[in-house]
Amino acid sequence: MADEAETLDAAHGATDAAHGAADAAHASSPGMPQLDFATFPNQIFWLVLTLLAIYFVLTKIALPRISSVIAERQGTLTNDLAAAEDLKRQAAEAEESYNTALANARAEASRIAQETRDEIQAQTQVEIDKADAQIAARTAEGEARIAEIEAGAIATAEEVARDVATEIVRAFGPGQDVDAAAVADAVANRVRG
Repeated sequence: MADEAETLDAAHGATDAAHGAADAAHASSPGMPQLDFATFPNQIFWLVLTLLAIYFVLTKIALPRISSVIAERQGTLTNDLAAAEDLKRQAAEAEESYNTALANARAEASRIAQETRDEIQAQTQVEIDKADAQIAARTAEGEARIAEIEAGAIATAEEVARDVATEIVRAFGPGQDVDAAAVADAVANRVRG
């Protein structure tokens, strides 16, 4: 056990010595190495070299690519805007053409409807005139028949009246001759008069 204690003491002593050496090294160092003035020229050299490399990469590789993409995008936008304006103009022309065609179609439909109305009116008037002529002809025919019937009725009535008058005169004056001409004149005067 005594050996172990000695070994432990020796280990502790070595550890303490190492800590002491590290503490001494830290105490003698100037601090952060990037703030050490002795390394400034070296740091400035690498800073300038790094910035030049970044500048070269940006100006020769990245920025030309970005510029070409931006130019291409601008060209595409310009072309798209021009195409949109062209399509808008075409749409306006198509709408105007549509409105003109619609107005023409409406005018044509109105004209056709008016012509049809006029034609129907003319046909109707012709048919009305025909019907009026037929009605007038039938009316004249009917009036002629009525006049004929009336004349026949008057003639028949006169004949019946003459016969009746002759019979009445014979009944009142038996044995007397009845003057047929006088009876006919008397009946004719009475019927027409």
